[in-house]
Amino acid sequence: MPIATDLPGVAELLEAAVTAVGGQRREGQDAMVQAVRKAIISGEHVAVQAGTGTGKSLAYLVPAIHHAIAKDTTVVVSTATIALQRQLVDRDLPRVAKALKPLLGRAPTFAILKGRRNYLCLNKLHGGNDTDPADELFDPFAISTMGRQIKRLHEWADTTDTGDRDELVPGVPDATWRQVSVTARECLGVAKCPVGEECFAERARAEAGKADIVVTNHALLAIDALEGRPVLPEHDVVVVDEAHELVDRVTGVATAELTSGTVGIAARRLGKLVDQAVADRLAEAGEGLALVLEDLPPGRWEALPRSAAGVLSAIRDAAASCRTSLGSDRREDPEAAAGRKVAQAALDEVADTAVRLLGAFDEPDPAKRHDVVWLAEQGPDGARHKVLRAAPLWVGGLLRERLFGRSTVVLTSATLALGGNFDALARQWGLPPAERAAESTDPVPDPDAPKWSGLDVGSPFAHARSGILYVAKRLPPPGRDGLPPAYLDEIAGLVEAAGGRTLGLFSSMRAAKQATEALRGRLDTPLLCQGEDSTMQLVKQFAEDEATSLFGTLSLWQGVDVPGPSLSCVIIDRIPFPRPDDPLVAARQRATDARGGNGFLTVSATHAALLLAQGAGRLLRGMDDRGVVAILDPRLATARYGGFLRASLPPFWATDDREKVHGALRRLRGA
Repeated sequence: MPIATDLPGVAELLEAAVTAVGGQRREGQDAMVQAVRKAIISGEHVAVQAGTGTGKSLAYLVPAIHHAIAKDTTVVVSTATIALQRQLVDRDLPRVAKALKPLLGRAPTFAILKGRRNYLCLNKLHGGNDTDPADELFDPFAISTMGRQIKRLHEWADTTDTGDRDELVPGVPDATWRQVSVTARECLGVAKCPVGEECFAERARAEAGKADIVVTNHALLAIDALEGRPVLPEHDVVVVDEAHELVDRVTGVATAELTSGTVGIAARRLGKLVDQAVADRLAEAGEGLALVLEDLPPGRWEALPRSAAGVLSAIRDAAASCRTSLGSDRREDPEAAAGRKVAQAALDEVADTAVRLLGAFDEPDPAKRHDVVWLAEQGPDGARHKVLRAAPLWVGGLLRERLFGRSTVVLTSATLALGGNFDALARQWGLPPAERAAESTDPVPDPDAPKWSGLDVGSPFAHARSGILYVAKRLPPPGRDGLPPAYLDEIAGLVEAAGGRTLGLFSSMRAAKQATEALRGRLDTPLLCQGEDSTMQLVKQFAEDEATSLFGTLSLWQGVDVPGPSLSCVIIDRIPFPRPDDPLVAARQRATDARGGNGFLTVSATHAALLLAQGAGRLLRGMDDRGVVAILDPRLATARYGGFLRASLPPFWATDDREKVHGALRRLRGA
């Protein structure tokens, strides 16, 4: 269908949208709008790095809305965090829709769509299956607590319009929510479900199918792309915001797990649906798995242990017998059909994972295998259990074929250009290096290589005048035994100079707690530590009291937005490399080395660069913000890979002079 010619141009629409949200047009925002518009028209993908304050949400929403209305189609916007979803759906899109209605002749429509598990299942809520809470819990007190929570969910079901878990305040634990929700595999389907016409998940899908813009998350985008069953409405353009998290979220969706518990639950749920002897075979195989895994050490499997091969084969064969005994779908009353569907889903998950684990070692060369398999321990101390996992060695091929091969994709984030270009992340996405993608005279061109370009539209912040990057190169390299005394002294000096107002980002919870305990009696200003209250409440306290400092770990590296004088100093204790014993990281590094690449730079250094850039990005959140990013790890200045990491950071004024930094912080405090 040709694009309608009677619509205003994107520049006019952007002007109206910016005015509606009370903002100002920025050069970077204009450049991003044109890049997104060009990508949509040409069908070539684009990656846009847009710093905080650029207005990137409007920069992709306006051309996306223009395209959706002109072509009478849907554009999907995918985010990594609930916070950004809520910002788009509750704030940005309503105001933009109202502003653009006079220019477009109608208000653009939008909807939010999540995975089925996020919606209340009315059939399950009203007893549409016989799931036993004991599958989830074994403590009678905990079960009675769950009963009270489920009673509350019954009351909420009578008042909610959406059935969306995120709208339930306060929320309920995962174990409780599982009693009133279903996965896509467990769902009866709208035609067979007795309350299908009232289904919250189906209602959300119907709304999404009629919308110009559908906001979803990376996990659902991955399910839509990877699992062969479309859950998103038909679309030809996807905007991936927070694109620096795409690979991790897709990897998470594509990771399978098997435990003796999941096998046992599948056997119990089959109940009276199959011959008892057949179900018992599966239960016995699950018990055998527990015994075998108990004798094996945690870690990555280079080859399939003989004992594991035997028990996985037993699970596979017992599951196949259960499938045969269960037979095909029959005409049943709705309650029996729901129970059967839940049992079938549990059985399929066990069977499919056992087959995947057994097949993971068919390729003798680990660098060429599709999956990485490892044995892990999880759960609280005293109740830890073994879990067998399989995750894709790479997801780039999947993304290239099933995301970039099917839609025009716009990737954006404040952090995409690592080491000064987009190639590090492009490799992970399955895209060729930017130079090769743009080069038409390649002597051996890949005709199927996706065409894409990268654009850094900069930031409205004058980083060199607003912030200092301080690298404490005189400190000793970080060790494995916690923070050395010199590090604690360095942190204390920075916090004292800043008068509090410090966000401490630590590479582990152990280090954050150590620093908190060591400095609380030493500092005259309040100090909070992650874990002492909800993260949201701690950030609120930190933002409201300029003298307060907050120490924490991973979620604070990306989740804190505190403009103003309450945050004048960001301290990073060490370069956030992934754990060297992480099975997936180790496998990806080795596979890269085997292909002649640099596994450390491609995997570990890229991971560290992303987190460093995200952490440093906490400093400047408003146009008047000023301050210091202090990195205590001297390797940033002395190691060979330090240049790559520094090139990934915002262009602050850099120094290793402690006194200059303390003086700058004291002047900021006085101002």
